Amino acid sequence: MKLSQFKFNLPESLLASTPSPERDEARLMVLHKDSGKIEHKVFKDVLGYFDDQDVMILNNTKVFPARLYGNKEKTGATI
Repeated sequence: MKLSQFKFNLPESLLASTPSPERDEARLMVLHKDSGKIEHKVFKDVLGYFDDQDVMILNNTKVFPARLYGNKEKTGATI
């Protein structure tokens, strides 16, 4: 797998800089694996996609600004 496979255009204007004021109104993209259909919903609709035996795991960790620098072993290029 190559890093270049993950390049795509994402305009800065589409990046959220703050959370949605109403957290359950945050946008939700749903991919139906069987058909490949994509739906755009809001997060408060998420339970409609769960079955009785499904489990939701929440990640409430905090993000802090950090950057790692390194060099490629073969070329010495900075990454």
